[in-house]
Amino acid sequence: MSQHPARRPHIAILATGGTIAGTGASSTATIAYTAATVGVAQLIAAVPELETVARISGEQVFQIASENMTDASWLTLAKRVNALLAGEDVDGIVISHGTDTIEETAYFLNLVVKSAKPVVLVGAMRPSTAMSADGPSNLYNAVLLAASREAVGKGVLVALNNQINAARDVTKTNTSTPDSFKTPELGVLGYMHDNRPFFYRQCTRRHTFDTVFDVEELDALPQVDIIFGYANMNRIALDAFVAAGAKGIIHAGVGDGSIASQVKPGLVEARAKGCVVVRASRVGQGIVARNGVANDDALDFVVADTLSPQKARVLLMLALTKTGDTAEIQRMFHTY
Repeated sequence: MSQHPARRPHIAILATGGTIAGTGASSTATIAYTAATVGVAQLIAAVPELETVARISGEQVFQIASENMTDASWLTLAKRVNALLAGEDVDGIVISHGTDTIEETAYFLNLVVKSAKPVVLVGAMRPSTAMSADGPSNLYNAVLLAASREAVGKGVLVALNNQINAARDVTKTNTSTPDSFKTPELGVLGYMHDNRPFFYRQCTRRHTFDTVFDVEELDALPQVDIIFGYANMNRIALDAFVAAGAKGIIHAGVGDGSIASQVKPGLVEARAKGCVVVRASRVGQGIVARNGVANDDALDFVVADTLSPQKARVLLMLALTKTGDTAEIQRMFHTY
């Protein structure tokens, strides 16, 4: 009796635009180009090898440059991901995305996707028309990763430049080079090598199906804004955000999240009005110490742990959909 071939995994590719879908005026144009001009069908057609890895379906969720990603976009994307993964036919999802905010979208999904099935975000640092375009190779590796058993239960992943990074920790480190995406200090999770993933570590923070967050009933997220620390900083932006209705403020302070003396009263006033204040750091690496450079207990502030300011914003928005209690929010920052 003949044996049936093993079922190929079904990977759904959700396209959102970005440089991976961008076009330039010539094959040498790698800086001046237009993002988000190529549709999902063309992206898939450019890599025919994908069909040797998995059964592929494509869907155009958005067609935007990723600097234009919004909270509403995240909710739409997350709900679509959860709907697809709830079906037995879909084994994993690849999301093509612009690199400018890919780390924020990845972390948002890492907190709200309710499945252990692989979700891999992929982008490119060069447009599809460049002679050295990195998009096709990145997309191929992302599909390989999403179709692999090794990626199951690892949380949302970001795959570029033959490297696998965790959504929580990865960041863009260079404006234009293909090796831009890194996880400073903590390191990559692994590599795509010889057409398969090799994992060497994993993120220990809770994620995906193991979080308290649920977006299915949400149609908006609380307003959370970021103020940036610098020499001779003032409180103009802070006061404007609070006046505009911010429910949370991420203070991206210098050093260990230090707060300038001229700004501290504004943060105290913001907290008194019910706005949750999170101290983060602009440094990019390391733990922001609770009760270190500021008496967070007395001020009723929260610290961001190792999260970047932009990722602290993501977590605080979701935290505020569950609670306004700062002790519980602090626990979340030490959990996720």
